[in-house]
Amino acid sequence: MRTMNEEIKVLNEKAEDYSEFLNRLKDEVGKVIVGQEDAIDKLIIALIANGHVFLEGVPGLAKTLMVKTMSDCIDCKFVRIQFTPDLLPSDITGTKIYEHRSTTFRTIKGPIFSNFVLADEINRAPAKVQSALLEAMQERQVSIQGETFPLERPFFVLATQNPIESEGTYKLPEAQVDRFMFKLLIDYPGKNEEIIIMNRFTEGVQISVSPVITGDKLVEIQNFNREIYADRKIKEYVANIVDATRFPANYNIEMGDYIEYGASPRASLRLILGGKARAMMNGRGYVLPEDIKALAHDVLRHRIILTYEAEAEEITTDQVIDNIVSKIKVP
Repeated sequence: MRTMNEEIKVLNEKAEDYSEFLNRLKDEVGKVIVGQEDAIDKLIIALIANGHVFLEGVPGLAKTLMVKTMSDCIDCKFVRIQFTPDLLPSDITGTKIYEHRSTTFRTIKGPIFSNFVLADEINRAPAKVQSALLEAMQERQVSIQGETFPLERPFFVLATQNPIESEGTYKLPEAQVDRFMFKLLIDYPGKNEEIIIMNRFTEGVQISVSPVITGDKLVEIQNFNREIYADRKIKEYVANIVDATRFPANYNIEMGDYIEYGASPRASLRLILGGKARAMMNGRGYVLPEDIKALAHDVLRHRIILTYEAEAEEITTDQVIDNIVSKIKVP
């Protein structure tokens, strides 16, 4: 029977092997995407942890191009669904049609039956349409008129939202938002990066990427991610961070009065799985507190509901998370 040190050594060796594939994937995506290194890292981490990502950013920041490029690098099926007010749930999941010749119903599968699904401007469709994604994101299956169909692996949903326009949009239900592993805020590129973008896309040079990893290999990496070692102290650290969002007074959180509702248990699960994925990307078979800290904002910012007072005083969830993380003792 192997000792803990021997077990971690084996995990380290596997993690180093897989990190080569993941860094190759990151480099290949970087051939097209400029100035969004952190977002690319987080997308890959979410992929490894078998989660989904909610992207918020103004138009033109390569959100669509980012996920399309990543799907090309993994050689997976990609589909973009443009969410609009007149979209129907069946436009996403599919439907059954009656065939007169055979007198039977035939199932027409919707675009959700892809590996990479981009839900573009998800807040432009009503709640009934948004909720069509719930079963697919959580259960990895789709029900069409009473019949259930499993989705292929890997399955990754990336939803986008424009923070500027509010006219003609619908607020996402909390149950929907909670299904996303991360909420990433995409910012403008720097001035030097902007020049690189202009050079790259205006000089007639065709930029293309090649598959560097197969879908099957990604599923293998996803399965291994759960084997990465997370010590009990790391789990207690995560539990304390999440518990502090629910009972801030117990942890002397100064901004606790601004919290209306804390994070759900999904936050704990996603922090641990995300920490494991980040450890693997760095060639480690074990999780460090730094892995948890690096992902805390992305996991929690859409799960903490602030009070009206916080909104009135322009307090953000990121400020509250900063306050929480600074108060929780690091193991």
